[in-house]
Amino acid sequence: MLPTEQLMSEHRLIERMVTLLNHEFSRVQATKQVDLGFIEIAVDFFRVYTDFCHHGKEEHILFGELEAKPLLPEHRAMMDELIYEHIFVRRVLKELLEAKGRYEREDNKAFSDITRTMSTLSTFYPAHIEKEDKHFFPISIEYLSEDERSHMFEAFYKFDSSLIHELYNEKVLMLEQKQK
Repeated sequence: MLPTEQLMSEHRLIERMVTLLNHEFSRVQATKQVDLGFIEIAVDFFRVYTDFCHHGKEEHILFGELEAKPLLPEHRAMMDELIYEHIFVRRVLKELLEAKGRYEREDNKAFSDITRTMSTLSTFYPAHIEKEDKHFFPISIEYLSEDERSHMFEAFYKFDSSLIHELYNEKVLMLEQKQK
């Protein structure tokens, strides 16, 4: 198995969540009611699993390794575009979380912001995943030697095994700073 296949396997779980998001988006449009519990779980999934864990491996490990390689200009441009897309989706998730809070406070504009961000996420992820799976990953892996690929698996494992500790350390630090 190639390290990029592990990332593609993670994409399958993200796609399942996008399917759920699409169903929820349709329900919200039909009923004009937001399930705040669903929004909370979806934002948590996309922030923790998709961004922190999955994008973390892409950006810090795969892209980090590729950064030192003499990539063709079009491959470097694609990698830069993927990084930009990760930044973009972080902003959309922040907007969704903020809109959820405003919806809880009965802000009239919050409903449209929630549906707009849900729609954005639903259309963003399939295109982003296809770009990685079908275009970037197949070419990026060719830049890596067998030894580098093997080390990347080890780095992925180490990254995943420390993830929960880093996540909750970050949450405690955030709460500590709020109390100051």
